[in-house]
Amino acid sequence: MRGSILTLIFCGLIFCACKTEKETKNEKEFKLDYEKFTLDNGLEVILHEDHSDPIVAVATIMHVGSNREKPGKTGFAHFFEHMSFNDSENVPVGANRKMIPEWGGSRNGGTWSDATIYYEVVPKDAFEKILWIDSDRFGYMINTVTDAALEREKQVVKNEKRQRVDNAPYGYTDEIIRKNLYPEGHPYSWTVIGALPDLQAATVADVKEFYTQYYGAKNGSLVIAGDINIAETKELVKKWFGEIPSGPDVAALPAMPVILEETKSLYFEDNFAKLPELRMIIPTVEEYHKDIYALQVLGELLSGSKNAPLYQVIVEEKKLAPNIRASQRGSEIAGEFIIRARANVGKDLDDLKLAIEEGLQRFEKNGVNEKDLKRIKAELETQLYQGISTVLNKAFQLVQYNEFKGDPGYISKEATLTEAVTAADVMRVYNQYIKNKNYVLTSFVPKGKLDLTVENAEKATVWIEEVKQNVANEEVGQGKEATYEKTPSTHDRSEPAFGELPLFKSPEVWTSSLENGMKVYGIENNEVPLVQFDITIPGGHLLDPKGKEGVANLLSDLMMEGTATKTPAELEEAIGMLGASINVYTANEDFHITGASLTKNFEATIALVKEILLEPRWDEKEFERLKQALNTSLKGREANPRAIAGLIYNKLVYGQEHIFSVPSSGTLASVENITLNDLKAYYKLLSPKKAKLHVAGAISKEKTIAIANSINDFKGELVNLPKQTLPTTSKAGNLYFIDVPNSKQSVIYIFKLALSSADEDANNLEFANDILGGGSSGRLFQTLRIEKGYTYGAYSGIGNTLEVAPFVLRTSVRANATLKSLEIIKNMLQNYATDFTEKDVELTKNKLLKSDTRAFESLNAKLAMVRDMSKNNKPANFAEEDQAELVAMTLDDYKNIINKYIQENEMIYLIVGDKATQLEEVKQLGKPVIELDIYGNPIKK
Repeated sequence: MRGSILTLIFCGLIFCACKTEKETKNEKEFKLDYEKFTLDNGLEVILHEDHSDPIVAVATIMHVGSNREKPGKTGFAHFFEHMSFNDSENVPVGANRKMIPEWGGSRNGGTWSDATIYYEVVPKDAFEKILWIDSDRFGYMINTVTDAALEREKQVVKNEKRQRVDNAPYGYTDEIIRKNLYPEGHPYSWTVIGALPDLQAATVADVKEFYTQYYGAKNGSLVIAGDINIAETKELVKKWFGEIPSGPDVAALPAMPVILEETKSLYFEDNFAKLPELRMIIPTVEEYHKDIYALQVLGELLSGSKNAPLYQVIVEEKKLAPNIRASQRGSEIAGEFIIRARANVGKDLDDLKLAIEEGLQRFEKNGVNEKDLKRIKAELETQLYQGISTVLNKAFQLVQYNEFKGDPGYISKEATLTEAVTAADVMRVYNQYIKNKNYVLTSFVPKGKLDLTVENAEKATVWIEEVKQNVANEEVGQGKEATYEKTPSTHDRSEPAFGELPLFKSPEVWTSSLENGMKVYGIENNEVPLVQFDITIPGGHLLDPKGKEGVANLLSDLMMEGTATKTPAELEEAIGMLGASINVYTANEDFHITGASLTKNFEATIALVKEILLEPRWDEKEFERLKQALNTSLKGREANPRAIAGLIYNKLVYGQEHIFSVPSSGTLASVENITLNDLKAYYKLLSPKKAKLHVAGAISKEKTIAIANSINDFKGELVNLPKQTLPTTSKAGNLYFIDVPNSKQSVIYIFKLALSSADEDANNLEFANDILGGGSSGRLFQTLRIEKGYTYGAYSGIGNTLEVAPFVLRTSVRANATLKSLEIIKNMLQNYATDFTEKDVELTKNKLLKSDTRAFESLNAKLAMVRDMSKNNKPANFAEEDQAELVAMTLDDYKNIINKYIQENEMIYLIVGDKATQLEEVKQLGKPVIELDIYGNPIKK
């Protein structure tokens, strides 16, 4: 439930989501004021004013998830969410997915076991328009449902399942767990996405029955948060939502926790897995139960740090897996405690099971470390503020607590309950719910590796779809619109006009420099007491030695494993006690140290950053462990079709000689060659010259510089980055095919090298791509998903590197629609310049201009803005300059850019899918077909 949208727990101060402005003496309050009222039809409405940015978030939650379905009709709640985005009586066909992005907004929905949510964020001028669309979807869509729309959306949902479940490693785990943890008929005994045969059998009558039963106004909550006027918004809500039928009463489901009479052990041979994985699931209690908070803390204590017993036994001592995770997952009527580990290559899951038992026994013996308990609570305080740093997150929190607890401000009560958790509480819930209890155990192993399963495990069964060529009922289209009598209304339900155009104001950026040559870029924003930061050091993957790709990546990992004066556990604890986060990672062109903290802890956090940067530990044991973990990760992606496509795409576009042809994480071969001395040699290349510190949050320039001056001890000379060689031999026009047997989808990449982010055409190409593949309003998405039902999504875009970056189109389509999809894309690319019109020029301009109103709302977005500014040497007002460039573009400018960079005959095609059914099909596209293995090597015939 709560964790399904956003986990927001904290302690250390009182969180007040309240109706008043009352100050509480001796307590520090964070006020998230709201006003709640109920319409005559029973819809509960919560309003929250936030004038930080000229945007509005709207979230509607319906108290119906997969737990309201019936056996034989599973997947309906999620399927209905999809259907809801199609048509409604007073809104044009397809407007939900197309018009909202064109207004500069974003939209989506989500379904889980207990509820369904619909949400949007739009510029302020589109506020009433979004109320029009939302209310029409909510109360006026059911008459528009047709057989054609039903069949089309079935294909979309089936593609979603293929992408997320059937074609994904470990994708069937949830289905196996639910079938065996919950008794037959229990509302959680089937997956949210449901069974495909159930979905295929769904009729229009079924959809209407589901809507009538569960989509009444009194079965939902509506939250509006953002730049609004409360009094005016009340009247608009009454106008647009007030006539929606109340619907029947929907009785609350009672808690239905389960007790297993015996432990169940099951195994599954996974076609897409390369590593064995073990999960142990123990039934516990439902969300909001009094013990839920202690169970959440228990999970962190068991696995969430280097001091945790499960981590110590499994990762440190026995080296069975790179990590281990224990956590409580609560839902409305039942809960689960989950212990999960993906083992290293070839490790027997019997050994992993024994190690978990040993770790639990160690916890029983040693009990709760009070320092760890304090650390967990400090981390949760920071997480709270991070969770309310955007209007959408605030809307999520208010709407979910209102629907499930009847109190939008319930977070304050949860904060108190979490703060009150004691060591004794944790031991009590461990003994009551975990110790010696029966559980479901799943062993997922690669094909042909049954010897790795837990001994005496039984074979798990799942329904696996067979994708066949030329299946008539899978070829769908828009079809005719429904014929119906419009629902009467006392209001004019036609599209309202835009409101006053919001003025875009780019965040104010300040700059400075440190004595060591590092430049500093900052944005002060005082909405929440947080600071986010990033140190960018030029180099990254570019400085990896040839044949030892992955050195920078391993160094970034090792730098977080202790310092000269702190063990890995001590460093982790020091960061955690501040409620801070610090991360080191490498990208293709840069080495990064990033993090976040409460403003009051920023100085202490930067002191730890300095220690990490200047005093590495060079621990040989940790180096070997990280190297093993990396090997495990690299091996794990070898059977994942999308991972394979992403790796080989880079190899094809950049050629064998370019460093970017190999991922920054390296390969199994390159990582094997890396030694600790290689990391030490790379470390000497880190220099403050041309490095930048980026800061965004509740801190002034003066305070930032005063704290950042401590980093002046970071010294080094300017390092010249090696010049890479771009491929001289063209692969344009070739189609490369990689076989992953039994794939239910084909992964498609179509690409070519385009330009650098510093190129004068970079913005124009981004603008020109928007109509083609810039989100759900793009032609690729609208055609391949909305019209044809071949895919779950299709997009195109340009990389953001100083090196020449590719233009790339990506999608995953139903296997038996591979050729048809390729033909559509090929035709679309060939005619893109010709088909681009003045209407597209205006549409692109309006969409991108308005989307800037929400582009820099979060601290993450502000940090990304100054990073873009520093990396590409842009002025502080570059956002305004980009807008002026967009406004100045003419139709001829768009056509010239398209003809220069998006020419179909210059594209390289890559397909990863089932050779047995698709290779001969794709040959019909008329391109030279070259078969590759999963490493990108040509297969000799």
